[in-house]
Amino acid sequence: MKKEKPNIILVGGGGHCTSVIDVIEQEEKYLIKGIIDSKEHLGKEVLGYKIIATDDDLEKLYLTCPNAIISVGQIKSNVLRVHLSQKLKAIGYHLPVVISPLAYVSKHTIIEEGTIIMHHALVNAGAKIGKNCIVNTKANIEHGVVIDDFCHISTGAIVNGDCVIGGGTFIGSNATISNGVTIPPNSIISAGTFVKR
Repeated sequence: MKKEKPNIILVGGGGHCTSVIDVIEQEEKYLIKGIIDSKEHLGKEVLGYKIIATDDDLEKLYLTCPNAIISVGQIKSNVLRVHLSQKLKAIGYHLPVVISPLAYVSKHTIIEEGTIIMHHALVNAGAKIGKNCIVNTKANIEHGVVIDDFCHISTGAIVNGDCVIGGGTFIGSNATISNGVTIPPNSIISAGTFVKR
């Protein structure tokens, strides 16, 4: 008898949510129960999935669906993602790691809860990625890189070997971080930037 997939709720119904939906559908590990967003969006749909509740309903939803992922994006600030994570964890939610089957993630990596690895991203051996990070489409995380919690490595960004990326950092599309560079927490690296020291 085929085992039924567990349900998951997505917290945040904006643009990033569409990408998260696509990765979860491709991974085929979870069934999307619905989306959490603000009251004015209740009943609307994102790629065919309904916005079923608001943050105020999370405790009640937990009783039937203990899995959640934060589907709010992160560019200028990680404040909302941090707040949502704290709320979900206080209730007891499990925040799984979600990895696109189109990504390459070495078995010699550590990836912590709530992190999503998007299509065609590459995470090489010895990398460690913290909690609730976004490794976006075609991002390249090289060997020995350490990425702290709540970072967003945007589309096509390259983080070269042995870099340390401080928590809450945003690295823009097609930015390149040279080998061995340490980026302080809560930094914003603009799209296309080359950081060499």
